Amino acid sequence: MEKILARVEKYIIYATVFLIPLSVFSLVSNAFVVPKLIVLVYGVALALIVRCLRTIISGKLDLKISNFDLPVLLIMLSYTLSAILRTPNKMEAFLLPGTATAFIGAAFLYILINQLSKEDKKNLSILLIVSGAIYSFLTIISFTGVLKDINQIPALLRATSFSPDGGYLPSAIFLISLIPISIGNFLTEKQSGKKSLLGLGLLIIAVGLLVSIYNMLPGKAFTPRFPSTAISWSIAVDSLKNSPILGVGPGNYLTAFNRFRPIEYNATDLWALRFTTANNFLFTHIAETGFLGLAAFSILLYYLYKNAKKDLKEQKLVNWGFPAMSDLLSLVIMTLAFLTFPATVLLAILFFIYLSFYVTSKSTSLDLTAKASQESSAAVNQVTTRFPALLLTIPVIVSIIYLSIYSSKIVRAEYKFAKASNYLIQNKAQETYDTMREAISLNPYVDRYHSTFSRINLLLANSIANNIQQQGKTATDQERATITTLIQQAIAEAKSAVALNSLRSGNWEVLAQTYRAIIPLAQGADAFAAQSYRQAIALDPLNPNLRIAFGGLYYAAKDYDTATSIFELAVATKPDHANARYNLAFALNEKGNLDRAITEMTTVLSLIKDKEGEDFKIAQKALSDMQAKKAATTETGKELNPPTSAEEPKIKPPIQLPEGSEPPQAPISPAPEEATTPSPTATP
Repeated sequence: MEKILARVEKYIIYATVFLIPLSVFSLVSNAFVVPKLIVLVYGVALALIVRCLRTIISGKLDLKISNFDLPVLLIMLSYTLSAILRTPNKMEAFLLPGTATAFIGAAFLYILINQLSKEDKKNLSILLIVSGAIYSFLTIISFTGVLKDINQIPALLRATSFSPDGGYLPSAIFLISLIPISIGNFLTEKQSGKKSLLGLGLLIIAVGLLVSIYNMLPGKAFTPRFPSTAISWSIAVDSLKNSPILGVGPGNYLTAFNRFRPIEYNATDLWALRFTTANNFLFTHIAETGFLGLAAFSILLYYLYKNAKKDLKEQKLVNWGFPAMSDLLSLVIMTLAFLTFPATVLLAILFFIYLSFYVTSKSTSLDLTAKASQESSAAVNQVTTRFPALLLTIPVIVSIIYLSIYSSKIVRAEYKFAKASNYLIQNKAQETYDTMREAISLNPYVDRYHSTFSRINLLLANSIANNIQQQGKTATDQERATITTLIQQAIAEAKSAVALNSLRSGNWEVLAQTYRAIIPLAQGADAFAAQSYRQAIALDPLNPNLRIAFGGLYYAAKDYDTATSIFELAVATKPDHANARYNLAFALNEKGNLDRAITEMTTVLSLIKDKEGEDFKIAQKALSDMQAKKAATTETGKELNPPTSAEEPKIKPPIQLPEGSEPPQAPISPAPEEATTPSPTATP
């Protein structure tokens, strides 16, 4: 029985490694990350359960250990502690982007692969080559456009830019790291049939690599762009200052990016983008796991350097040749990629798989049986009991089963969320509403669920209010009650998103947008919107668009002095932002400072690159109007949008917001100039 279970465990590991690179399906919100995490988690869980059953049956724990186990366990520990103690929303660490799950699961997978024999590892490397060849083949045929007109296959696969890891850069890293192992297996294979198949696989992998590199060449649509090394380093250092031991938490780099990016970033053409990773894995790792994670990774690199140096010396002595060093070369390529480029979930898992291929392990065995005396009428007999094995393995099995059941709810929630998003695209309001409620019921700990549901409630409330306004009638009691319920639910869901991650600027921005959207429907909403915008700006102080939206509240309330001050701060964060100066010009115009308004509008014209475009014409007209001392235009362009005036109430009298509708307590105090800013007053 123990031998059968050993074989089952081996095949589970085989299937897990084979399927991870190819796991893609569009039934969840992220078709590339979540499926790979699902395969990793359930594959490792099944293998661990089988390993526990083997331990119970045999009464001993057979282990293979290596000198790399300590740094691997330290990396696992750093991600576990940082995720539990530092990441505000644990679902970001463990689900999406799932950084903690990827590294913890990959560390377990490394340990499980290490238990295999040398021959089994060789078979596993061949399976990985086959998986990589299929991966490469899918990338190639998608690039050729052969699949784009086949409506029977998912839209994801029909895209000419499709690759199973969601981008050409991670594909190129995966495929180039797989080439040394492929060559090594090809050179050592004796059977002509297998050798031919390995040669074909190597050829497909090489072509897929060329396709990936071609699509990343400068000037191509998929040329990778990331913040500079200096900006990424600055964010990592400030993250360490904020939380030196454990960092900001796995999956929480976006928060660090918003809070700590230097103002120099606004001078780049990427200024409007928000990144969830640094320009390389190491800086992301430092920011998210702190000095503990840095120490663990540094120890691993040191051990790798020592072992590689030793192996290279031995290679010179005994002349092993390329096949003997192929595992090391693949591992070195992946390590260099980590130091140069960002890492995806797939690349993180592959790093540990390559490490398990490379290490040399020593076997050890732990006896988990006990002797007990059993008296009978004839004699005293010694009975062997497996109670110590049960004591060790049963808690592990129960924990794995519990986590598997809980994770199945998480996966179902992701499926419901993706389904609700599809219903929203199809304009099916009731189905969208009901399915989103199901997703939140299954997993209420994901802030993006609540943010999306808040917007859905707002859309429904505004739809009803617009119908009433268009018909020119007075809202019935039932309609007022429905709108009130939807507004309260929109606010509650936006506040839930903030509660789940109060350090995420985007959550406060959603809450501010929610309050702002109901200003025509409810009294007091504008003051709450201003309060939320202040907190969003405190967590993302160099975002000029947040300040433009914030200043627009005061402009709508005809508080042009305050609006001018806020627009000036927007210009200070990005002096070449045409829309910031455009809004400032309008505020100055309303304030009566016409000379300065004309100066700002003239600057706007100089910042617009397309002199024949719609934006340039609108700015010209606005300048002419100001010069003629006429009222500001209300026309809008593609990028230039003046601050809007307050809307007339859609329902009279406006709905009164109940107690508890105010924003939650701010985790970080706004800057002094914003904290002292008076709140706008709602226009009656």
